[in-house]
Amino acid sequence: MHADVLVVGTGIAGLSYAVRLAESSPKVKICMISKRDLLESNTKYAQGGIAVVSNFFLDSYEDHVQDTMKASGNTSNKTVVDFVVREGPARVKELMAWGAQFDTKGSKLHLGKEGGHSAKRIVHHKDQSGLQIQNALIAKARSLQNITFFENHSLVDLITDHHIPNTKQGRCYGAYVISKRDEEIVKITAQLTVLSTGGAGQVYAHTTNPTAATGDGLGAAYRAKVHIENLHFVQFHPTALFPKIDGNTFLISEAIRGAGAVLRNFKGEAFMTQYDTRKDLAPRDIVSRAIHSEMKKSNQAHVYLDATHIDIKILEQEFPTILTNCHKAGIDIIKDFIPVLPAAHYICGGIDVDEHGQSNLQGLYAIGECSHTGLHGANRLASNSLLEALVFASRAAKHSAVKLADEILSTSFFERIPNWSGTEDISNQKTVQIHELRASLQRIMSAHVGIVKSGESLQKAEEELHKVYVATKELYQQNKLTPQLTTLRNLVSVAYLMIKQSQKYPQNKGVYFNEDYV
Repeated sequence: MHADVLVVGTGIAGLSYAVRLAESSPKVKICMISKRDLLESNTKYAQGGIAVVSNFFLDSYEDHVQDTMKASGNTSNKTVVDFVVREGPARVKELMAWGAQFDTKGSKLHLGKEGGHSAKRIVHHKDQSGLQIQNALIAKARSLQNITFFENHSLVDLITDHHIPNTKQGRCYGAYVISKRDEEIVKITAQLTVLSTGGAGQVYAHTTNPTAATGDGLGAAYRAKVHIENLHFVQFHPTALFPKIDGNTFLISEAIRGAGAVLRNFKGEAFMTQYDTRKDLAPRDIVSRAIHSEMKKSNQAHVYLDATHIDIKILEQEFPTILTNCHKAGIDIIKDFIPVLPAAHYICGGIDVDEHGQSNLQGLYAIGECSHTGLHGANRLASNSLLEALVFASRAAKHSAVKLADEILSTSFFERIPNWSGTEDISNQKTVQIHELRASLQRIMSAHVGIVKSGESLQKAEEELHKVYVATKELYQQNKLTPQLTTLRNLVSVAYLMIKQSQKYPQNKGVYFNEDYV
């Protein structure tokens, strides 16, 4: 297959990029690859919403910039923070024009408040903001004739110079992808390739991310020698529901603490007063470490979140998903405390990009969580992620339109790119081994590269991961490539980078905490 633009990933970043480019350049052919069905992305699970200044009587761009810088420990790129914050309102209005609906209070948007924010500025749709946004973008994208979708296809590798004989252009030319149904590897060539593959929470045993969040874009970019920065800054969400639901970890939105919910330890004490003056609405790194400390003190697997004093009407109107999922776990949040623990939630680093979302490899863009823009620094301010995705998707789309007008490779060049070749079979025994290796990797990362690290734990993680790497490499070289095997290969790459970048980071800052530095 050939397209003008190949977009890998169909969350808010990929879809809004495709919609903007498709509308502005109707003749551009865009191919979108989704690892599952179109609805299944990290965006779908975002409960809180989009942080954006909209009430200029009680809020300002300057305050939002300052909150972002403060949350990051002044490690964010202030130039990037400034233009993201200022361009945000226009991007949210555009999203609403494409069909997204957000809660209102009278004629104005209803705004929530989350940890680290000095004002109410979270635009939301109850506690299902991501699902609302995802559905609206899918409908809009499907209405555009120049966007083609391939669902249930996973990224295998980026196509670069080393795939093509006698080529040294330093470019990306598309990607090899694998279908989930028939496990066939398809070559898709493109003038431009956009990675919007989301995060990699699945390197950990407990994560709020869906099962598809396996760092495929990060792994493929690493093998293509693309610059990747700050993967050691892994943000843990403080409040994930302790009992899993259908095998998945459910996130308890920070917005419920914004509405008044309080964290309590096993003695019933509101312990956040001991850790930060902002108490339960301190930034996530502070709250996560506080919970980790309380769990360690009491030798318990969780703490509690108390929402029993919040008006029942507010709970029903603003947090119906939390009510429903807690009920599934046998918890009535109107009268019961909610057992919670931190879970891997968001990677603040990723593929290093410029202000247009462009990586150091020509022809390759990265947007959304898989990218490193400089916005988040050492710690992401709550609900800035969807904002970043919208702003950089728009910037990347504008930049892509110019590129497509100026730099076009010939059809004959793309015909030189070979199809994928590999072995034809993999046994059931090997499939079981893949599953076991993935579980082993998750145990290693959770035990040794979690909220609190040390030089010793990181060294142990590196040694144990090497065994997983050797076994994975052997499977890759000797067996048919399957979606499960390519996913494991990407997880190993991401875990390795997380460990190595953690070992090189010399201080405690933001979400990174090494007890050797205390």
